[in-house]
Amino acid sequence: MSANVISRLPKTDLHCHLMGTMTAGTFAELSAKAGLELPDDPTQIFASICSKPADPVAYRDAVIPVPTEPAPDEPDPAYSLFVVSDWARRSLVDPEDFARLTYEACANAFHSSNTRHLEMSIDPHEDYWRLDYGQALEAYVAGIKRAEEEFGMTARLLQAIDRSKSGEDAVRAVRQAVEHPNEYLVGIGLDNLETSGPPERFAEAYALAESAGLRRTAHSSEHAISAQNTITCLDLLHCDRIDHGYFVLQDQEVVTRCAAEEVPFTVISTTSRRSLRPWRRASIKAMHDAGLTLCLSSDDPGMFPTTLANEYRIAEEQIGLSAEQLVEICVNGWRASWLPEEDKQARIDEVREVAAAAR
Repeated sequence: MSANVISRLPKTDLHCHLMGTMTAGTFAELSAKAGLELPDDPTQIFASICSKPADPVAYRDAVIPVPTEPAPDEPDPAYSLFVVSDWARRSLVDPEDFARLTYEACANAFHSSNTRHLEMSIDPHEDYWRLDYGQALEAYVAGIKRAEEEFGMTARLLQAIDRSKSGEDAVRAVRQAVEHPNEYLVGIGLDNLETSGPPERFAEAYALAESAGLRRTAHSSEHAISAQNTITCLDLLHCDRIDHGYFVLQDQEVVTRCAAEEVPFTVISTTSRRSLRPWRRASIKAMHDAGLTLCLSSDDPGMFPTTLANEYRIAEEQIGLSAEQLVEICVNGWRASWLPEEDKQARIDEVREVAAAAR
């Protein structure tokens, strides 16, 4: 089965931050329109995104050794992904900007990777935005609908929770989603640095989401060198899937349980911390070899930069997964998506048809 066939598979991208899909060109235009004062040219800022190095003490007991030295290609000066994401948020001024962002996220995913279903996290609504929550949501959905009509794909939104903030802030974010029901807003997620907020802090927010029928995921075992956060996400937050999850490898009992329960893990080989990319890839290989259910995703494709197709390419060429294994990972994505069951099955059948034709 050729790489060309892999590119033709109808794919899902279930772990994608909407703000992180913004491209350098769009950021340049929107930041100028918003009148943002930036320390550098917008294109140079995007080219210089690189997060801080790992703490050598915190990660000394990692099953897969975590690099703590800078990678050879790291920029100087570097810009934090979180800082750039905040500038990107502040560059959105009117409904057209919000709609443009979701439309471009879908269009770029479709054209670059044959992504047919995209699930994107939207940030908690901040006071500096000029639109209220309902207006912003309506604009996001308008962008998605335009893409669905043009490309025959689907997309859905997740309300993100910033774990660096309080449990009360999280409840407020979820309540906004609950009070603005929309068929395109289907779930919630927990993001930002895992070490800044343990999952149990957000139990009330997750209970509210579950009672409202929203699906649930969370970043877990990504920054904290422990598998316990993943257990908390599954048993206390009742997550349907886990984002990242690399440090579940620290506990074989957790790995065994997650493999048996077929817990979906959305994994990404590319990250803003360039020195961690080989570690991510080694972790993904170990997770796959351990029988965990993996779904390849793009995370922040505009800012890293990467594409879902690139993540599949890395999985084949660097991680060493076969074409047949990548087909199964593609199927995993459809099964783990938050689409209606009949829509999932139709897409899975399409994946199988493409793979069978190649054979």
